[in-house]
Formats: sequence, C-alpha cells, structure tokens
Amino acid sequence: MAEEDYYQTLGVSRSASAEEIKTAYLQLARKHHPDKNPDDKTAKAKFQKIQTAFDVLNDPSKRELYDRYGSSFESMGAGPGPRGAGRGPASGSHGFEDVDFGQLFGERFGDEGGGGFADIFKQFTRGGGAKKRGRSAARGQDILERLTIPFHTAVAGGEVQLSLQRASGKVETLAVKIPAGIDEGAKIRLRGQGGEGVGSGKPGDILLTIHIEPHPAYVRRGNDLTVKVPVTLAEAALGAKIDVPTPQGVLSLRIPPNTSSGKKLRLKGQGVHRKGEEPGDLYAEIQIVLPNPLSEETLAAIRAHEVDKPANPRGDLHW
Repeated sequence: MAEEDYYQTLGVSRSASAEEIKTAYLQLARKHHPDKNPDDKTAKAKFQKIQTAFDVLNDPSKRELYDRYGSSFESMGAGPGPRGAGRGPASGSHGFEDVDFGQLFGERFGDEGGGGFADIFKQFTRGGGAKKRGRSAARGQDILERLTIPFHTAVAGGEVQLSLQRASGKVETLAVKIPAGIDEGAKIRLRGQGGEGVGSGKPGDILLTIHIEPHPAYVRRGNDLTVKVPVTLAEAALGAKIDVPTPQGVLSLRIPPNTSSGKKLRLKGQGVHRKGEEPGDLYAEIQIVLPNPLSEETLAAIRAHEVDKPANPRGDLHW
C-alpha cells in the first residue's frame, strides 16, 4: 500500500505552521464530516484520513518522527494506530469526541433540543456498535478575544488590563503588554492562559486581536502621525511659536509668517517609534481658526488690506 502523505491530505506544505495545519484541518473537517454528507458512503473514511493526518501533524513530536521516517514510524508505537473497534487512540491523538464541533459547525451543533447534529454525533461516536474510547491527555482550548486599546498606547506602548470570565464563572484580570507601534488587527498570544487541559494536557492560549480606538486629533499612517493644529489668523500671518504634544513630549513648533491653512509642517522623528524600524515623522497641518464673530476692527483691517490679496487664489480649483 502506498504511503499516506499527511501534508497532502490536509493540503498544506511541509513547512506549514501549527496554525496553518489547524486551519486546514477545520476547513476539511467541515466539508467532509459524515453528518454533513449523509449520502456519501465514503465520507466517514475521508474524515478519518483527515483526522489521522491532523493527529500526527498537530503533535510536534509525532510530526518530527513522521518527517524523518514517514508513516512507518507508526509501527514503532508512536503513531496514531488503527482506529478499529476495540483500539483506543495513541497518547496525544484526538478521537471524534475530542473535536470542537461547536467550532466546526457553529451554534447549530448541539442546540435545537434534539434531532440536530448533537444527536447524530452521539450516535456516531457512542452508538451503532462504536465503543466509547478512553480519553488521554489533551491540550486546553484556545480562547479568542478582541482587545480595544487607546490610541496613545498603540503608538507609545504600555500595559492594558484584560478582564476574562472563566468557564467556572470567575472573572480574572490579566495584564497585557502592548509593544510600541502595534497595528490595527495585530495578534497577541498569551501562552498558557487559555482553557484548562484534559488530564496532564497543557492549557491552551489566549489569542487577542487588537482594535485601536481612534484619536480626535491625530491620524496614523504606518509610522507617521498627522495632527491638525489650530492657529489664529495673526499667528498664521505674522508667524509664531506654538506648543504641539507628541508621543515623545510637548515640542515647540515655529509657524512661518504668511502660512496658509492646510500647510503641513514636518517634525522629523517625532512619530511612531517601533522597535527595529526608523522612527516616523509627525506632520502638523495648520488650520486657521477665525473668531466668531469677527470684531469691526478686524473686519476693517481686512478690508484695508484687500488690495494685497493674491491675483487668482483659486486658479487651480476646477472640476
């Protein structure tokens, strides 16, 4: 019999990461599970092939032996072994009852008060002549969470608190370190903080997806920051020095005379400081703010200088 290529069975490369292997397995398990293919007589065999491949490649020690010896390593007593009646899975492998079918099929699995996937699954794993197999040590389940952090923490780094309700109902607070310059949608893994393992199995991890709160004044693009800086008409016309807050502290910015609204002044190196990368810059976009209402004296001064206006200030404005 030709040797089974477990990587080919899951459709992944030999250099695939553990996360890629798990993702491929879940997709194939959803597609080929016998409960979803009642008319396909080969569905059970396909699913068992997928399960066997995952059992080996998901276990680092088994995967190492498989990469070295191929599926012949199973004859050494380290493989998943046959799944026939009367045999339990080898240490570290996963039977049907070890699969998170809530993750495979969503909320439909196990609900609707009977007659759904839950009843079929129980018959498939425990009834119909199949023996319930003893469960060995299994790793705890990973917990997926979305963590919202302040804008300034994403830029400068820091520590935030994560409140998590455990399966026991107990609420636990964890401190999460945020690296400077973290991006929207970035992942942070808290190892060993997930669900408890079965038997002597290790606990799972917490996988955090980062969401960054928007800032009312600052906008981030990569490692650069842009902030709209309000100035008075006099400051824009005559020039001035103003204070601008940056992630590195408050800096003095010189406004040149005759600065128009919308002009961007660059503060080099005052943007995001991400480890291992060049610091970004901060761009101060000038916004001229007029008092409301304008005094008669101000209006008179503007009228007196109307002769000094540009010949065609909006010459480039066209559709």
